[in-house]
Amino acid sequence: MNVIEIKQLTKDYGNKKGVFDLDLSVKKGEVFGFLGPNGAGKTTTIRHLMGFIHPNKGECFINGLDCSKQAYLIQKSLGYLPGEIAFMDDMSGIQFIKFIAEMKGIKDFSRAQQLINMFKLDPNGKIKKMSKGMKQKIGIVCAFMHSPDVLILDEPTSGLDPLMQNEFLELIVSEKEKGKTIFMSSHNFDEIERTCDRTAIIKDGYLVAVEDMKTLSTSKHKAYVITFLTEEMATRFAKEGFPIKDTQGNKVTVSIKGNIMSLIHTLDKYEITNLDVKTQTLEELFMHYYGGEKNV
Repeated sequence: MNVIEIKQLTKDYGNKKGVFDLDLSVKKGEVFGFLGPNGAGKTTTIRHLMGFIHPNKGECFINGLDCSKQAYLIQKSLGYLPGEIAFMDDMSGIQFIKFIAEMKGIKDFSRAQQLINMFKLDPNGKIKKMSKGMKQKIGIVCAFMHSPDVLILDEPTSGLDPLMQNEFLELIVSEKEKGKTIFMSSHNFDEIERTCDRTAIIKDGYLVAVEDMKTLSTSKHKAYVITFLTEEMATRFAKEGFPIKDTQGNKVTVSIKGNIMSLIHTLDKYEITNLDVKTQTLEELFMHYYGGEKNV
């Protein structure tokens, strides 16, 4: 069953800005990544899902409800973290959290307190004096505190330090284990790689690819940095027919996907002083779609 459906979504702002003929679906219980650089169309897509803007063409549905026509019903039970959170700056953090809790009809504040503790948040100060990271933590508490079945998160770790980013990723994994459906936009490759079941890649408003993360992991190439005893050996090895990425003196880097037995048998003929293995990152795969480095 698909919880989120995006069909032929088009919003043209002119000058090639917007989203164009976007088709996506997110299954129940899936963590779905939406990957692309700033300006690619991630936030525009999310604003359509929230019913904040309406398309020139196409439609979006969450749990069968039309995002343009039934946004109020959708938002009642949805967890949402915007890329830019609109705060009431004169409130303290705890006042704002309780205000949102009241709007959502939350009677039990224990989940909110758990999240406050998890992110080491002191919510008592005025929001206008808080750092970007502190404000982001408040946004996370507000998005998750009613334990929604569906979450839409726009650049959720923006402003968080590495320790808190890790806490957030653990929260996502925990919510995934509970069967929650999560749609998460990001330009952070690590958080997508660690949490998502599938990932869509968007470029200039167009969908470039939708990748299964397990398939993506198995399709990664590994780079083997081989240090030979002499430069002459490195030169000879370079003629063995393996895909060479780089040669520097007595070091040769080859890129191989899958079985490496033929490489091991060939290396047996040489004196090797060191062998390093580097796995291709999601970022390198992403660069392939964006016309980046030749080594992907």
